[in-house]
Amino acid sequence: MGIIRVIFELLVLYIFYKLIFDFVIPVYKSSKEVSKKVEKMRQQMKEYENQDRPLKKEPASKVNKEDYIDFEEVK
Repeated sequence: MGIIRVIFELLVLYIFYKLIFDFVIPVYKSSKEVSKKVEKMRQQMKEYENQDRPLKKEPASKVNKEDYIDFEEVK
């Protein structure tokens, strides 16, 4: 029974090791990287919003009478 218990404990330790190093650590690193990128994007958006950019005013186009066609009602 001693050998079976040792094999069982080694198997449990191996599964625990695989869980930690193949799942938990990569998820932690990925989430940390994503949060850094999101924070960088927020900072860029704040900088973009705070920029002094001139407002583009469209010039009012003058309407020519030549642009319109006379309407004739058809009966």
